[in-house]
Amino acid sequence: MKKVSTFLIDKKDCLILNLLQENCRMSLTEISKKIGLSVDSVKKRINKMISNRIFYPKIQLRPRQFGFPNIVDVKIRLQDYDNKKIKEFIRYIETHPRIAEAFSISGEWDFTLVIISKNNEDLALLTDEIRQKFGSIIRDWSGSLTTFTYKFERYDMLKLMGYETKENK
Repeated sequence: MKKVSTFLIDKKDCLILNLLQENCRMSLTEISKKIGLSVDSVKKRINKMISNRIFYPKIQLRPRQFGFPNIVDVKIRLQDYDNKKIKEFIRYIETHPRIAEAFSISGEWDFTLVIISKNNEDLALLTDEIRQKFGSIIRDWSGSLTTFTYKFERYDMLKLMGYETKENK
């Protein structure tokens, strides 16, 4: 298991992160004006947060906009698997181009996958492929179609880190 290191995030870091979530292309100059730091200070803080894996710069794609309207959340419960078979399963889901996200989870299910597909037939072919290839270790499978996204990977860092409460607003 990977060790998770803790990095102290102060109020200025939280402000930077909130601004970058709103517009990841916001200029350093604009960020520095909004939070009252120099451009160099903002740049150093962002670089330090990146090196400490607080976030990583990325583009968030919207599959529906480029021909994949079906976004399906699949929960999988495993059975009778050995180390070799689970590694093969993980390697498969990590490298499959239509599995957008894959998580090992605790609780009732062992894995959750986010699968994108062009239509119902395409989805059926893809899920059948997975179930046939790994049917010996898949005990249960539950899929649900995402109809609308209301919130995705959005954090109010000031509230999350306790800098903004009703008492200190």
